[in-house]
Amino acid sequence: MAYQGECFCGAVKIEATGEPEGMGYCHCRSCRSWSGGPVNAFTLWKPESVRVTAGNEHVATYNKTPVSDRKYCLKCGGHLMTNHPGLGVVDVFSATLPTLAFTPGLHINYAETVLPMKDGLPKFKDFPGAFGGSDEQVPE
Repeated sequence: MAYQGECFCGAVKIEATGEPEGMGYCHCRSCRSWSGGPVNAFTLWKPESVRVTAGNEHVATYNKTPVSDRKYCLKCGGHLMTNHPGLGVVDVFSATLPTLAFTPGLHINYAETVLPMKDGLPKFKDFPGAFGGSDEQVPE
């Protein structure tokens, strides 16, 4: 399966192929600030599954920390994806891939939430242990 997406103005087009490694919500302050919302809906992909198909010359990167390479369009500022080299995944905003059925499986960094969500999904204080976190879950 191939999923097409683009930045806000359409100058940069991306494609994600196969199926995501995972989907969920991040509640950390950094993701909230970057996404412009109270929570960030993420889809995680293997790096080789995501590519820019048009407008690569308009893609810029912002690094607040070495953990995240945030990609955006220079023309419109539209956010595209975030590479997480240390984790071996690329986060593509769920809204960037409109034909992908978003089916979240967990919440991360829930200790920082500003929008409590009662959906029955696991809510990790920080990250699952497999991603270097405490693996501690917090109640809804």
